[in-house]
Amino acid sequence: MSKLVKNMLVDDLKRRLRDVNEVVVVSLGKLDGQKTSQLRQALRKKRIHLQLVKNSLARRATLETPLAPAFDRTEGMLAIAWGGEDVVDLAKELDRVSGIADYQGFEFRGGALDGARLGPADVKSVAKWPSRTEQLSILSGQISSLGRTLAGQVVSAGGTLAGQVKSRIEDLEKAAGASPE
Repeated sequence: MSKLVKNMLVDDLKRRLRDVNEVVVVSLGKLDGQKTSQLRQALRKKRIHLQLVKNSLARRATLETPLAPAFDRTEGMLAIAWGGEDVVDLAKELDRVSGIADYQGFEFRGGALDGARLGPADVKSVAKWPSRTEQLSILSGQISSLGRTLAGQVVSAGGTLAGQVKSRIEDLEKAAGASPE
């Protein structure tokens, strides 16, 4: 491959990965062209991009970016995946794909998350994290439970104080009504 073609490929990959902050690097094993196309189609429906890339070209394209650690200690022809709702969504979908018998040989090689390198085991553990939607649901539940607890405590203390004030007023009214003037 000529230097001009390599530079064009690197520039294209840089353009595609411009706003990407996390990637997962996979090996497609012995998947043929038809299986790879089916895989790409299935992932595209979930807004996940999968691109075969030569390791050295990917390394050049991601140089001085947060994605660079993904290509440390990798060799040969790889595929990079990015997209989805968030990195957890991406990892979960790729983990699901790795378990499908039709895509035997599909395996994690690593990735990058917030400028840190992920190993294959790390990608699998990210797939077990709650997704962004689940995290927001958990967070809103925790926030509203604190609000409910605080409101309950204020109402309870306020109710006790109001009861005491009412009782004192009644005592004063009785005392005022019983004393002859």
